[in-house]
Amino acid sequence: MYEPSRHLVTCHIAGFQHHEGALALKDMKPGKKLSLVPEPDNPFDAEAVALYYKGRKVGYVPSSENSLPFRLMYFAHDAVEARILQVDPEAAPWQQVRFGLYLKDKRAARESARDFRRAR
Repeated sequence: MYEPSRHLVTCHIAGFQHHEGALALKDMKPGKKLSLVPEPDNPFDAEAVALYYKGRKVGYVPSSENSLPFRLMYFAHDAVEARILQVDPEAAPWQQVRFGLYLKDKRAARESARDFRRAR
């Protein structure tokens, strides 16, 4: 059975207060996507995964949670997505945005392509 994605982990954005999180906060809404960018050359963490919102670097996947998404992105490329789950401007800066990481389900895309080829 098709599922649009499979939940991997929920956490807060690490380093939100040290990057452009404050500048992006007012536009961030639950359900919006975050871009994931692996940083294998990061001097602090070779498995670092940066998070971007509308072109602004807002922080990182916490190092305690980044190994699996980093490897999936590095080897499987477009297999993981991140979505904002909760925004709380009144919380401490490192707890203002919670997000979820999801493993994408590609079966629907494959089935659509197969149906398209059959229809021709």
